[in-house]
Amino acid sequence: MPNVGEMIPDVSLVDTELKPVKLADAVAKGKTVLAFFPGAFTSVCTKEMCTFRDDLSKLGSLNARVIAISVDGPFAGKGFKEKNGLNFTLLSDYNRDAVRAFGIELNDFAGLKGYVAAKRSVFIVDNGIVKYKWVSNDPKVEPKYQEIESALG
Repeated sequence: MPNVGEMIPDVSLVDTELKPVKLADAVAKGKTVLAFFPGAFTSVCTKEMCTFRDDLSKLGSLNARVIAISVDGPFAGKGFKEKNGLNFTLLSDYNRDAVRAFGIELNDFAGLKGYVAAKRSVFIVDNGIVKYKWVSNDPKVEPKYQEIESALG
């Protein structure tokens, strides 16, 4: 798991249009909030992603952008993005490379033996370096949004 002050792992994901995205390239453009979430269309994940959507103008004033990542396939991600009017990038980690590289595997998610999702996590990255890290072992716990804003300021 990358700690504050370390480079993020460079993994390849796909976006909701099936285009490959190298995470290191995606975060090379300045401050980025990487928000890992367990699953599209679940209640807490929907609330979290909609909170990021609604606070995006505030984050923009802090010169930051959001990239959300889940193990859902890109098709589910696209449906989730459209249904909730999400105005930021959603990436699919369907092969679980990112959750393994970041050390945030959530095993047996929702009681499904063998199903690996992402722990709800937020990494603030600036030019590839972790500046802030928050990881929850409880998928029902949302991140501390004020703390994220403070860390960006």
